[in-house]
This record gives sequence, C-alpha cells and structure tokens, in this order.
Amino acid sequence: MIRVLLADDQALVRAGFRALLDSCDDISVVGEANDGEEAFRLIRDMVPDVVLMDIRMPGLDGLAATAKITAEASLTSVRIIILTTFDLDEYVFEALRSGASGFLVKDTEPVELLQAVRVVARGDALLSPGVTRRLVAEFAQRAKEPVSAKKLEQLTEREREVVALAGTGLSNEEIGAKLFLSPATAKTHISRAMIKLGARDRAQLVVFAYESGLVRPGWLG
Repeated sequence: MIRVLLADDQALVRAGFRALLDSCDDISVVGEANDGEEAFRLIRDMVPDVVLMDIRMPGLDGLAATAKITAEASLTSVRIIILTTFDLDEYVFEALRSGASGFLVKDTEPVELLQAVRVVARGDALLSPGVTRRLVAEFAQRAKEPVSAKKLEQLTEREREVVALAGTGLSNEEIGAKLFLSPATAKTHISRAMIKLGARDRAQLVVFAYESGLVRPGWLG
C-alpha cells in the first residue's frame, strides 16, 4: 500500500485528490495539510511514502517545506511531487534541486496522477525527456555556482556517461541501448552514482548532470 499525504491550502483540491487516490486498491491517503508547517509536522509523524505538495501555500510554502523535509535524515524515504498551476513554475527547478522527485500541473489527467504516485513511490523520478529539456532550457540562467570538480572525480567514466544520459531524461532501458548495457547494469551505475553524489533520487541526478556540465542545454535541442 502506497501511503500518501496531501498538502494544499484549497480544501476542494485536497478532497478531489483524496477521492481519486482512495479509489485505488494500492494507494491510501493518510493525512492532509493546508500549509507547509502542518505538512512538515504530519510528515515527520507519519513518514508517508509520497507527498503531493502544492508549491504555493500561505506561510511556509511548498518550496520551503520540501527543503525542510529533505534536510531531515529520518525522512529520506519520503518522495515529494510538487503540484503547480503552471507548467513551468519559476520555483519548480529550485524544488527539484531541494530534493523533490518531480512535478505535476494541477490539471493533469487522473490516470497520469495515479501513475505519477506509483512511479515516485518505487524510487523513480517523475521527469520525462520533454520536461527535462524544457526545464533545463528555461532555468539555465538560474544555475548557481558550478558543482565542485571533486564531486565529478568521485564518478567513474562509465558512471559519468550514465549520469549524463539520465540527465537528458532517458530511462534505464534507453541508457542501456545507447551504451550497449543491460537495463539492470545501467540501473546499477545509476544507483552507485546516486550514493556517491548523495542524491535522493533520479531527479537530483538531472539537476547534478546539468549543474556539473555533464549535460548542456544545447545538447537537448
């Protein structure tokens, strides 16, 4: 059973999500919060598998709440999906950098929302190649200081290749096909790279791949 917590300041939105999610045999809504502070308290108590987090809430917003949650060592298993009204919200990239596993616009089709919850619950990132391209292109100018070369030096040459391809939004199967590896071997390289880089999930690998220069916007055109 995938345990989900809803964080949104609109009660009607939460009710709609709850009705949809609770209709599934493998998903259960275990709590609701109407702001970031309440969400953090409930998440710390309940440790849900997935959080659907509205990015814009009064008080502690979804961005700050995500950073606070991902900074807690006891909450490393919690996966966060950012909800936004706009397809490319200006704070989405910052949320991914903070440790969110992906994002959805609120008018997403119900079947896509359910699939998204299942995808992040199993540890995958909710980032399609198309979304990755637009994110990198849109937020290129927002990059912070380049990643330290020491972090790159932790990776083997093969791991760098795999992280670079993951950074363009490719799946394990697609990475394997490009590098003549099995999907399982590609997944192993991804997992080792995540451990070395301290990445929570694949979404943070995308951010790292861009900020380290392994992937550049022009390569995604």
